[in-house]
Amino acid sequence: MRGLGLMRRPWHLAALLAAALLAACGDLPQPFRGNPGGNAGMLAAPPAYRLTIDPPTTALLSEQQARGFAEALSSALLAAEVPAAAEAPLPLDWRLTVEARTENGFVTPRYRLTDPDGQAQGTTEGTRIAARDWSDASPEVLRRAARDAAPRIADLLLRAEAARKGTDPAALAVTGPPRIYVPMVRGAPGDGNQALTARLREALGQQGMLVQETTQGARFAVTGQVAVIDQPATRTQRVELLWTVSRNDGEDLGRVLQLNEVPAGVLARFWGDVAFAAATEAAGGVRTVVSNAGGFPVQPGSAPRGTAPQPGQGLAMPQNPGALPPPQVAPAP
Repeated sequence: MRGLGLMRRPWHLAALLAAALLAACGDLPQPFRGNPGGNAGMLAAPPAYRLTIDPPTTALLSEQQARGFAEALSSALLAAEVPAAAEAPLPLDWRLTVEARTENGFVTPRYRLTDPDGQAQGTTEGTRIAARDWSDASPEVLRRAARDAAPRIADLLLRAEAARKGTDPAALAVTGPPRIYVPMVRGAPGDGNQALTARLREALGQQGMLVQETTQGARFAVTGQVAVIDQPATRTQRVELLWTVSRNDGEDLGRVLQLNEVPAGVLARFWGDVAFAAATEAAGGVRTVVSNAGGFPVQPGSAPRGTAPQPGQGLAMPQNPGALPPPQVAPAP
């Protein structure tokens, strides 16, 4: 266990902030310059959720047709004022699954809605389509089916969300500490997934957040992914921890990356104080991302949101990484 001493040195951290990265990419909305963006008219008051659509595998469509139908549904739902995307879901996204059944020469699409916790929230059916047309699945047929389905799905989603809020008063709260969903970390050897998850939940609580193990009522989420890369030449392993912070409207807010090297095999079983050190330092970066996204109530006399990270918050890579201070435990609120 002597090798664990190497892990007491500070982790090297960097942040890949989504806003900074996107600022250099294409024609972005600039509402304060008179350019609100192409979706501004139909999403003037977007709901606080996003719906993702996987290419259906049980809808009697080929892989290419399934991708085309998912994209057509996404476009039709956006036109119906439902934030939707045909892409991999973030932790707080709602999901739409598409199925189809054949009867008497017709195909009936069926749409199943699940919440971010994977709980079924209802189903609805589309208009029957001739089996021959569905088999051909031309772009026009898929667009027509998507336009038909969009208002049905939108109504199903709104009713499910209303029922969910009606039974969970916390979901209506707009003030107070931010509620953040922290699912299990993935990819770590030994007990790393469990240890890192537990320590991060504790550290975020010390940073003033309400940590949740389910998505119910959460406005933010942070997922952890670990990669351990063997380096035989030096008999060490490179450990990479990537923390991704997202919001319940589908916005990827930022990423905190931690790097370190350890003796080969030292993390094969127990992480112990290694998980504590990594999670404590990462929590400061996560807090800054959430704060810059408006997650904390503004206190009178406080600094304006969006200011640069302060020393010790773990979001800026210093010129001399070896000069990083050791992790400090935030005082209990």
